[in-house]
Amino acid sequence: MADIGRKSDTFSSRFGFIMASVGSAVGLGNFWRFPYTAGENGGGAFILIYILCVLLIALPLLMAEYSMGRKSGMSAIEGVQSLARAESRSQNWGLVTWIGSLTAFFILSFYVVISAWLLAYLIQAIGGDLHGTTAAESGQNFANTIGQGEDPMPSKWYILALLGVFLAANVFIVGRGVKGGIERAATILMPAFFVMLIVVVGFAVATGDTARTVAFIFEPKWEDVGFKTFLAALGQAFFSIGVGVGLMITYGAYLDRETNIPKSSAIVAGSDTFVSLIAGFAIFPIVFAAGLPENAGPSLFFVSMPVAFEAIPGGAIFAIVFFALALFAAFTSSISLMEVSVSWLEERQGVTRFGAAIGVGFVLFMVGAAYVFSLEYLDFMDFMTEGLLLPLGGFLAAIFAGWILSRDMLTSELGEGTIMNLWRFLMRWFVPPFIGLVLVFGFLDKIQDQYHVQLPGALEMLLGPNYDLTLQE
Repeated sequence: MADIGRKSDTFSSRFGFIMASVGSAVGLGNFWRFPYTAGENGGGAFILIYILCVLLIALPLLMAEYSMGRKSGMSAIEGVQSLARAESRSQNWGLVTWIGSLTAFFILSFYVVISAWLLAYLIQAIGGDLHGTTAAESGQNFANTIGQGEDPMPSKWYILALLGVFLAANVFIVGRGVKGGIERAATILMPAFFVMLIVVVGFAVATGDTARTVAFIFEPKWEDVGFKTFLAALGQAFFSIGVGVGLMITYGAYLDRETNIPKSSAIVAGSDTFVSLIAGFAIFPIVFAAGLPENAGPSLFFVSMPVAFEAIPGGAIFAIVFFALALFAAFTSSISLMEVSVSWLEERQGVTRFGAAIGVGFVLFMVGAAYVFSLEYLDFMDFMTEGLLLPLGGFLAAIFAGWILSRDMLTSELGEGTIMNLWRFLMRWFVPPFIGLVLVFGFLDKIQDQYHVQLPGALEMLLGPNYDLTLQE
């Protein structure tokens, strides 16, 4: 195989790069996971801990991934291997981004199915067909929509068709390249996303129970703070920014030399945190005003929100805006995740970019079809990616950047001085141990919570008794 060279395509502007990066970071988890996690883990106390985790863990790792990408100028896998060679280290360090790239693919495989559900709901909202004035009716509509109702097969084929449409849009954008595809889409979609977010937040605050939302999310509840609070904050900060899957290394390869990596990283991390903080005001004022439970988790989108929109004036119109907003967030994240695989395949001899995008899209369609017809695999893949592969990829990336790469290797990317000194200290002594905590204890907690495995007494005291002993009775 011929030697693989640096990427020739680059982002045309700093604005385009930031919009693409923010689009990759902002996803569905910002909407339902962050506000609910904050409310259940100490409110304002959790938010303070979360912001510290962003500053001390996620941001340094984001800077490291952008730096490694621009230094190598290659896809995540090839880039890490080339940097390892330059440091006279084993190319087996490519395992760092092999794990990350596979994780990105696995996440995308079920993310596109959920996006097809969102597209189905947007079509229902536009047609005025969001049925359900009660949670039971809305839950039945959700089951019918995704093919879990009394006559499932027509709905499954419908979702499969929408999955094909969503993936075709991904293939078209990613296949057009960074400048003509991803950047152009991001510079249109992300400003529209922020406009819609402001509109939905304004509507929710004006018509919903804002006072209860402020109390739920922002009032510090120090009595609720424990070890799991720090674990949840670390996990949310780490996963929300989008590090650990090779994506930001891939985007870094398309950066020009004029882009200031520390400053751009701070903007991306800050924008993602801002969306997380105000997302609760797009959802919970409406949920509380409708008298619905706030702990619905993922079903908040598909069961609670339709009922809430049904209960308030003008809800039918804002239901359209809300589901379009969620679909935009899902789409900008999905094209970024697809780019990880396409970027690597594009470097193979004889593979065109559009051909790589079509190939990845086809495999995703086949895997997504399996999820559509066998939904139980979705839970398992979510468990494997969030509970094991994501933190493992991030932990290895932190070790590689902090301990394998020399200081001189990344000085050209981050500069010398206080920022480099602080970054170097955090990446060697602070970031790896804390990601290691998420990896070990987060994995054990998900096993306990999702698969009802009873942990030893000391661990149960630390993580909390998620395991329900009544299940054995």
